[in-house]
Amino acid sequence: MTELTRTNFEQTVSKRGIVLVDCWATWCGACGGFEQTYKTVADRHPKHTFAKLDVGRYGEICSTLGLTHVPSLLLYRDGILLFKDSGSFDEATLNEIIDQAEKLDMDMVREELGVEEDGNDLNAS
Repeated sequence: MTELTRTNFEQTVSKRGIVLVDCWATWCGACGGFEQTYKTVADRHPKHTFAKLDVGRYGEICSTLGLTHVPSLLLYRDGILLFKDSGSFDEATLNEIIDQAEKLDMDMVREELGVEEDGNDLNAS
């Protein structure tokens, strides 16, 4: 489990593959309940990166992302934010979110978003 900070957030979510981010807070009861589910699903998907972001310590990152509730879940694939939602997810739902992200044709996603594979905007040239 990767603990995200100001210094490693961008590098972590920008890497190739699937990166899930659990945005949580110490004062959030639902966050504590979701923690075990998140760990269980992480154990089932060792090829993906599972990270945690403490909104109490790094609220500016959450503000930049437009997050207003915790827990919140972010899913990036190849540096592209594909999923952002608040709430606790059960194991089946979390596995389905991951399965859907794995099945995506990322070339098509990049084309629709106008983003080259290295993250540069296609329309900028």
